[in-house]
Amino acid sequence: MTRREFIKKMIIGAGLLFCGCEHLLGDDHGRERGRERGGALPIRSDNPSIRLHHNRCRNCGRCRGFCRNTMGVFGQAVPAGEDTCTYCGQCTLFCTRAITERYHYREVNQAISAAGKIVIATTAPAIRVALGEMYRLSPGTNVEGKIVGALKHIGVDHVLDATFAADLTVMEEASELLERLENNSAKNPLPMFTSCCPAWIRFVKLFYPSFLPNLSTVKSPLLMQGTLVKTYFAQKTGIDPAKIVCVALTPCTAKKAEILLPGKNAAGVMHGKAEMRDVDFVLTCRELAYLLNLNNVNFLQMQDAPYSSLMGTGSGAGMIFGNTGGVMEASLRTAYRLLNNKNPPAKFFNLTPIRGLNSVRSASVDLGVRTLNVAVAHGTGGLRPFLESIQSGVLKYDFIEVMACSGGCIGGGGQPVTLMGPTRLKQLRKNALYQRDIGSEIRLSYDNPQIKAIYNDFLSEPLSNKAKELLHIYR
Repeated sequence: MTRREFIKKMIIGAGLLFCGCEHLLGDDHGRERGRERGGALPIRSDNPSIRLHHNRCRNCGRCRGFCRNTMGVFGQAVPAGEDTCTYCGQCTLFCTRAITERYHYREVNQAISAAGKIVIATTAPAIRVALGEMYRLSPGTNVEGKIVGALKHIGVDHVLDATFAADLTVMEEASELLERLENNSAKNPLPMFTSCCPAWIRFVKLFYPSFLPNLSTVKSPLLMQGTLVKTYFAQKTGIDPAKIVCVALTPCTAKKAEILLPGKNAAGVMHGKAEMRDVDFVLTCRELAYLLNLNNVNFLQMQDAPYSSLMGTGSGAGMIFGNTGGVMEASLRTAYRLLNNKNPPAKFFNLTPIRGLNSVRSASVDLGVRTLNVAVAHGTGGLRPFLESIQSGVLKYDFIEVMACSGGCIGGGGQPVTLMGPTRLKQLRKNALYQRDIGSEIRLSYDNPQIKAIYNDFLSEPLSNKAKELLHIYR
């Protein structure tokens, strides 16, 4: 189809998918010419997260400069045989013409219509305050209910909320942090780094492998959700896990690579079917819009619908996981509760020193029985001096949160592209998630009744053998 026909097709009622649209691709007839001129990033054909469409590349070379200077990746030495890519997908925001995520929304659409398949989708916090931008709504507009309604409308069987798994992540991660503080060793050293961001974990593996023991063993929330969908959820609902197609809807392209890594099949191992993956597909926020468009959904006219009653409720702490500093703040709330057997004081629900968009923020946090030195960093481009100061012993921390993308998940590589300045855009998305936290009846992961239920009925307690088997990964 012509470009004009394509743009016309993307019009949905009053909304227009005007940013980050799927491109008119065709055959890669310009592949060899692009290689010869060498202007584009050398994105490998087997890259699981992103793709370079050579026939649309102008060989301007700007993507190389962006990846080198802003993300601190391209041009750096990596172990032999490794791809110099963290899969963060920030290049898809920078070059919307020739670099895109690796699309999977058509496969998901086929699964929805396939007989005998049960499609279960999980939505991450950051997409609910960004998807509306694809339909000309203001950045930060919360379209959570419309997302659930639209997914139900196209035939998704169950829609779950990743803030449930975020709360579970907090319970496991806060417990692991306290265990490391009590028994600091070469095997479980301090500082402990968060492990929710797969692009950050890959950055460590490529460039700072000495920090691998410092990474929390806790899986990311969406991987936890996938594991539990095919174990706990299947058990509770009487669904055959072999029939489940688990789909994660995220702001992130690196998750597409994360679900393929070894050890991301804990549910399959439990069921004696090692080939079963915990999560079958990851769709970016943009791909979610393409999926809805493929089904002729008038998104702005969708009626709000609720999440599933099982694994569909999260706390305000789980909601702010989408922001840089959110994982840290949520974990400290529960760490205080675990240490003191009472809820934290009001200041723990607005830890101003670790909020904001500065590249690195730090604070000393009084947990009652002890004080922790903590830090929050985001954006891999500025990480190297910070990490090297920790390596040399100049900086000393107990707990550090790192997100590869600027702003955290709200600025993920799979988010919509708009004409608004990036700082203002991220601020609006970030504020929307903080407002959801403020307005939540439950603001502490520990107090989420569904979290209490899953421990009582299935996992026993944080860091139990079963929890470690299903919710942790040992690198």
